[in-house]
Amino acid sequence: MRPIILFDGVCNFCESSVQFIMKRDAKELFLFASLQGKTGQQLIEQHSILTDSVVLVTEKGIFTKSDAALKICKHLTFPWKLAYVFIIIPRAIRDWIYDKFAKNRYKWFGKKAACMLPTPEERARFLE
Repeated sequence: MRPIILFDGVCNFCESSVQFIMKRDAKELFLFASLQGKTGQQLIEQHSILTDSVVLVTEKGIFTKSDAALKICKHLTFPWKLAYVFIIIPRAIRDWIYDKFAKNRYKWFGKKAACMLPTPEERARFLE
């Protein structure tokens, strides 16, 4: 099973993050699904996920917030994979910072009325 990144499909920052990941995921490891979409909703229900943050669904488990972000970075091209070093910071501190940012993401970056539409080249990596 390829890892699946669940993201907030109406968040401008989250959409930009998906584009960022796709450009730096040289092995095309990750698949994507919006939290608002059918697949995202099925995975949320199936795994009893209680968050609106980024979610990484892997064979090894479900990761959210800073754990998800750092585990994603670990698989990106250099130098982005170096961000994984921040995993040494206690999760409570990392998630506190993550939550502060996430709480303001709509205010700082805006929100869309609908989820992004992938280009024809990107469609194969989206589960919808």
